[in-house]
Amino acid sequence: MDAYDVARPLLFRLDAETAHDIVHRGLSAVQRTPVERLLARRYTVTDDRLAVDAFGQSFPNPVGVAAGFDKNAEVPRAVAALGFGHVEVGGVTAEAQPGNPRPRMFRLASDRAIINRMGLNNQGADRVGRRLRESALPDVPVGVNLAKSEHTPTEEAPADYRYTYERVADGADFFVVNVSCPNSEGFRDLQNRDEMAAILGELVDAGAEPLLVKLSPDLPEPAIETALDLVDELDLDGVVATNTTTERPDSLAHPSAGEAGGLSGAPIEDRATEMVRFVAERVDVPVVGVGGVGTAEDAYRKIRAGASLVQLYTALVYEGPALARDINEGLLELLERDGFDSVEDAVGADR
Repeated sequence: MDAYDVARPLLFRLDAETAHDIVHRGLSAVQRTPVERLLARRYTVTDDRLAVDAFGQSFPNPVGVAAGFDKNAEVPRAVAALGFGHVEVGGVTAEAQPGNPRPRMFRLASDRAIINRMGLNNQGADRVGRRLRESALPDVPVGVNLAKSEHTPTEEAPADYRYTYERVADGADFFVVNVSCPNSEGFRDLQNRDEMAAILGELVDAGAEPLLVKLSPDLPEPAIETALDLVDELDLDGVVATNTTTERPDSLAHPSAGEAGGLSGAPIEDRATEMVRFVAERVDVPVVGVGGVGTAEDAYRKIRAGASLVQLYTALVYEGPALARDINEGLLELLERDGFDSVEDAVGADR
């Protein structure tokens, strides 16, 4: 039993967002202290077989934290100290915004899932960008998730994204264009080809590099293929698959399953892995697999389906701070079992 086994029941007595805020404050308190170094020694798995080179960045292991956990880039060092190979902060919008009214995050404990309708609450690009520039960042790549300000009209979205990028550009290692958030007004229109092309083209013109696009699992296959054509046409550096889903699998049993918002966690693992495979078969750039990663086996399925890297968030709520260590140790066992010399050798093995 570790400390989180004791803390989890206490945290689960609180609403999900309050519990997240408490954990966030705890991570902030240990950041840049001797405790941070102790955490890194306890949770970091160092093994060359886990290393991945993707879109010009070197990752010590393939397991990262998805956008949404550290919206305002306040605790990337502490998160990295838990053994993660990269951290994606945000989503960040040009304007600071409060997001949707609370409650807006719901645990579905029996389903190992979360529904959120946060609405991209964040402190805005000016403040987050300044923090990224002025703070001591971790020794792993830090990405920024770029999103549209809620009240920006669709026709002004390219300039809105560019503003955000330019404010955070000097403090990040890669950039993820979020055109697929299900919980903020106006994002559905951004997934149309012309609107997406305008946004991505504006960021390419601004010099955003490495530049990845994050896709929704709710897009029909022809729309995904259209988005992937843009990845090729604009010479983007990668694809993140996938965001949360507004659909509800029949398997959900929790009373909160009917809440509005994006579903994440174990119930979408199979679907997300299939989308990773679908994307990886159609692009020649690295794919970041997101959705339902909670074990080494989950991560390995996405890697074998074509993901160079994986990200998680929901499983942290249920499994706690040892999760990255456990996944990375498990990956080493799976690589050895299957005769792979490295994670990179296993990427796409099932395609």
